[in-house]
Amino acid sequence: MSASRWLPLVVAWPMFLQNMDTTILATALPSMAHALDVPVLHLNLAITAYLLSLALFLPISGWLAERWGAKRLFCTAIALFTVGSLLCGLSRNLPELVSSRLLQGVGGAMMVPVARLILLHHVKPAEMIRAMVWFTVPGTVARLTGPLIGGGVVTLVSWRWIFVVQLPLGLLGIFLAWRMIPADPAVQDRRPRTSLDAVGFVLLAFGLATVISGLELGGKGLISVTVTAALIGAGVLALWSYQRHSARSKHPLIDLRIFRHFTYRTATVGAIPLRVAIGAAPFLLPLLMQVGFGLSPLQSGFMTFAGAIGSLSSRTTLPWMLRRFGFRSILIAGTVGSSLCYAGYGLFTAATPQALMFGVMLMGGLFNACAMVALNTLGYSDIPREQTSHATTAATMVNQLSVTFGVVVGSSLLALASHVRGGPNAVLQAIDFSWVFFAIGAFTILCVHGFRKLTPEEGAHMR
Repeated sequence: MSASRWLPLVVAWPMFLQNMDTTILATALPSMAHALDVPVLHLNLAITAYLLSLALFLPISGWLAERWGAKRLFCTAIALFTVGSLLCGLSRNLPELVSSRLLQGVGGAMMVPVARLILLHHVKPAEMIRAMVWFTVPGTVARLTGPLIGGGVVTLVSWRWIFVVQLPLGLLGIFLAWRMIPADPAVQDRRPRTSLDAVGFVLLAFGLATVISGLELGGKGLISVTVTAALIGAGVLALWSYQRHSARSKHPLIDLRIFRHFTYRTATVGAIPLRVAIGAAPFLLPLLMQVGFGLSPLQSGFMTFAGAIGSLSSRTTLPWMLRRFGFRSILIAGTVGSSLCYAGYGLFTAATPQALMFGVMLMGGLFNACAMVALNTLGYSDIPREQTSHATTAATMVNQLSVTFGVVVGSSLLALASHVRGGPNAVLQAIDFSWVFFAIGAFTILCVHGFRKLTPEEGAHMR
């Protein structure tokens, strides 16, 4: 097997772990809420805490990779993630679960951007499409098996085992990475070491934490509108301050000049609506199936893995389609198709044939995969090698922040729809999900405006 296949599979193991964790947890949320005696919507703090931790520690991952070595940091990150997962399984209440998820997020924050950095350093541009296709396979397999494993474990044993089962998977990931990833360069051969941009790190951490906290707490009605606005405003001010700081700093934590590259900017900032939707859907669909339609966790798992099947089915033809039609056409088609499928989820009712729901979710996974592989490949097509650590860190931070917003916005819209329909004490019903999915579908289509500005020749040297 060529390096463009085996290396992406090895470094994508964290994507497998993360997607397995997310899909299993989403399927198990109702059972976990019952066991911990908390409202099901409050339990999404466990998801948000993980994503928040990712957002806080992502900015430092590129700097750590340069200082310590990408391979060494990669293995350490998997270890932290695995320990955090084990502690989640041992948690006795919601605060302990949230704390353990924060530790998981520290490991996750360093796994994915460093994985992409390793890939960019060891795969030739002409082989990058094939590499990115293989890079997404482990994550897709996790999304495929996660709902089934989560539903089966919750039904047959206990929700705690959805975390404990990740222990051997994490150990396997560390073994494969240590044996198969090329060794880090000797210290004297690495880029010159620079001191940590502490001011930049504080500004980014504070900004991201306050924005996400404001959305999360405000969306649940746990704080007033005034406090929510104050938190979000303080966070935006901190992020703006970082932008000004990075422009003056000789060695900024993340060099924002990488956003001057048009393809990179389009693939990161321009694709935010799509990534927000991708973050919201895995949280909402299991709730719709279980709370809205009354399916068991196992039945819900069988239904929602349809998206992963659709995603996996695109791998055989996607490289050919990208070479034949180009990145621009695939991105536009994938986004429009994804938008229509998200809106289609809003038309589901308890009377909708399960085969039809399965087919729509399968097509949703297919369109999502086409768009995401194209984005992950095109985004780095014009980035110089010396800026790759900044590019992978910034892109992963934007991606994960978008997913965080997706979970928060999905939960907030769902609570709002329920409140409008039946007041503050209303019980969730299937109709509440319809308006949320319609909104997500409409928001996703906004990506097309930016993708249309790409030229048909964009990324031609990578096709």
